[in-house]
Amino acid sequence: MFWNKPELLPVGSPAPDFSVQDHLGRTVTLADLRGQRTILYWYPKADTPGCTKEACGFRDRFAVLVGAGRIYGVSFDTPEKNRRFAEKFQLPFPLLCDVTREMSVAYRACRSRHSWFPARITYVVGPDGRIEHAERVGNIGASVEATVGRLRR
Repeated sequence: MFWNKPELLPVGSPAPDFSVQDHLGRTVTLADLRGQRTILYWYPKADTPGCTKEACGFRDRFAVLVGAGRIYGVSFDTPEKNRRFAEKFQLPFPLLCDVTREMSVAYRACRSRHSWFPARITYVVGPDGRIEHAERVGNIGASVEATVGRLRR
């Protein structure tokens, strides 16, 4: 239920392991993130107004992230739907397709595998695989700016 949101993973805790496909059909795992700071942001549904604003916000700041870390969007959408979304808005980063919702449950973006949509949340995972920052997103524009700033520090 929307008003009964799970608590986010605590800062300093290990990021949960995962294995999902991205929008191009490549498998991405937690081990792939090691060694670099990584933004993992959850969005409810591809090609909807808020999700487009968030994705395009990260897209427009992508050049400043190069060398500072990586970014992945995460949703319950299929690889095909996310591929169309990424192509339509020329997104230069992978969109992870958590169709089983297992990754989202582990990262507390939703309560169960029966959830319709994930919450709009953002994590920064450190190069050591630990959570450096966790945020429930309210203001999309401010969150994108702050998250990009955190990664550049």
